[in-house]
Amino acid sequence: MTDPRIDLLRALVRDIPDFPKPGILFKDITPLLADPRGFNHCLDLFEDRFQGAPLDAIVGMESRGFIFGAALAARMHVAFVPARKPGKLPAEVERIEYALEYGTDSLEIHKDGLEPGERVLVVDDLIATGGTAKATGDLIERMGAVVAAYAFVIDLAFLDGKAKLAPHRVETLLEY
Repeated sequence: MTDPRIDLLRALVRDIPDFPKPGILFKDITPLLADPRGFNHCLDLFEDRFQGAPLDAIVGMESRGFIFGAALAARMHVAFVPARKPGKLPAEVERIEYALEYGTDSLEIHKDGLEPGERVLVVDDLIATGGTAKATGDLIERMGAVVAAYAFVIDLAFLDGKAKLAPHRVETLLEY
């Protein structure tokens, strides 16, 4: 028996063929965000899965991770810390550079955003290859905090991004 909340989430994710380039089937979450019931189901499901977990902060990855991460942090009464592209945060930052399929990218977190030993949940809308999530986790750990788990609305399972995050706990709501 499936959870009707999951069925609703699946119905609210729209496929956009050939976006952002030919051959890509983009999973568009904007209908889910536009539906208050669906968005609340996402937050409920994440909250259920992490209820009782000792968490001090949620780190949301730019940019859709901000949407889910900030709302979940408010619900769970923990800090929200954004992981941003370079040059977007105004105070002193910690930065990590990581490899992409073609080239590199970077993420930054305010140096005072996390304290050593804090337990952190990393949240984003989607996991594909896992590279950005892994880099975010590496940055969190380099800052002395602990990655408690990762949470994603969507897992593109055929890309096996979860394997890159092992041995950490990874929770996803929808799998394609």
